[in-house]
Amino acid sequence: MAVKVAAAFIFMLFFLSTACQAKLSSAFYDKSCPKAESTIRTAIRTAIARERRMAASLIRLHFHDCFVQGCDASILLDETSSIQSEKTAGANNNSVRGYEVIDKAKSKVEKICPGVVSCADIIAVAARDASAYVGGPSWAVKLGRRDSTTASPALANAELPAFFDSLDRLVSRFQKKGLTARDMVALSGSHTLGQAQCFTFRDRIYNASNIDAGFASTRKRRCPRTGGQANLAPLDLVTPNSFDNNYFKNLMRKKGLLQSDQVLFNGGSTDSIVSEYSRNPAKFSSDFASAMIKMGDIRPLTGSAGQIRRICSAVN
Repeated sequence: MAVKVAAAFIFMLFFLSTACQAKLSSAFYDKSCPKAESTIRTAIRTAIARERRMAASLIRLHFHDCFVQGCDASILLDETSSIQSEKTAGANNNSVRGYEVIDKAKSKVEKICPGVVSCADIIAVAARDASAYVGGPSWAVKLGRRDSTTASPALANAELPAFFDSLDRLVSRFQKKGLTARDMVALSGSHTLGQAQCFTFRDRIYNASNIDAGFASTRKRRCPRTGGQANLAPLDLVTPNSFDNNYFKNLMRKKGLLQSDQVLFNGGSTDSIVSEYSRNPAKFSSDFASAMIKMGDIRPLTGSAGQIRRICSAVN
């Protein structure tokens, strides 16, 4: 009996030790690659300095990665005979950008610490650095994720939010990932930096009733009733290159470009959050940072799971 108890105790200690080792930590690379974050930051700043829009793209890339299989860099994998790429999924195809920026950051990190820093962690750090570079909040990124060896376009099609989603549908999608309605609204605030293709907002500007008439008229110039499918328009006309709370002010004026934006302020349960963020930019920034940290915790691969890819677009 004593032997069994001792064995059980040893197993419990091993389990706790393994669990602790598997936790993400902002100090994960302090010894194994102390210059990892500064190297990534330099690559990200260079990319955004070249094209301001890239900030929004990198934040969105992290979001689209974490919502499919967890934050595991599955979104970066190219199509092969054994892998179906998420890059061609409906919500990603000809829409998600920034792959080459992550590749560049990875190559820089590989030169100083080969085989140490995961692509999943680089995506997470890149999103934080993108936010900070354009005036948004910064936060301590928890690190230690590993990279997946699989991808799932089917999950991407099923689980990523769509531009036509209702509020209830959006809340449900985020709750399934462990994120609250407040997290969802805060994360949506990054749309102040983004752009949308004409086909995603055409129906709204021509047929919706909960839209400012002047705003709709302005947007029709770049989005005709037919054609121009990929024509781009900024989600925030006022300060499209700065991370601020204008997105929420726009929603309160019925100037949300996408249906999935305007539903956040349309007589529903999230109206009060939008109103709060429109008045209190500091609260928005704080909540955005907290939500990004929570999102980065979605089902990471740790310990011996997955791998550290040498090239982000392919398994080793």
